[in-house]
Amino acid sequence: MAIVMQQGALTEFLAREFAQVANDFSVTRVEEDLLEVRLNVADRHLRPGGTVSGPSMFALADVAVYLAILSRLGPVALAVTTNCSIDFMRKPAAGRALVAQARLLKLGRVLAVGDVLIYSEGTAAPVARAGLTYSIPPETKGGA
Repeated sequence: MAIVMQQGALTEFLAREFAQVANDFSVTRVEEDLLEVRLNVADRHLRPGGTVSGPSMFALADVAVYLAILSRLGPVALAVTTNCSIDFMRKPAAGRALVAQARLLKLGRVLAVGDVLIYSEGTAAPVARAGLTYSIPPETKGGA
């Protein structure tokens, strides 16, 4: 399936539909088999010890797969996460943004399955890995 929403359109969608978190994320790459999103880490994303919190990394993984789906289907605001499993593998580097690389493993009519690797910016080893499943709403036909 071809890309139908590029970087600019995804950024605009995020700003319009999720204004409360849109400034936290930057779409940095959209390709046929990969979507990359950056978490602009701020103090609110940190937990004691100066590392990025688990909920912040979950949000990054969730947004990355969501945008990967939108890049293929277009603006489907009601697609929702139905499952997420995340493995925290190492402590993120202090003072660096996090970068998520999302790949869609399956994009069906009703479900999408994605895989995400999260890196501290500038490092080769991932800090976390997540698998997510999304439910895609049925198309609205005839105004119903």
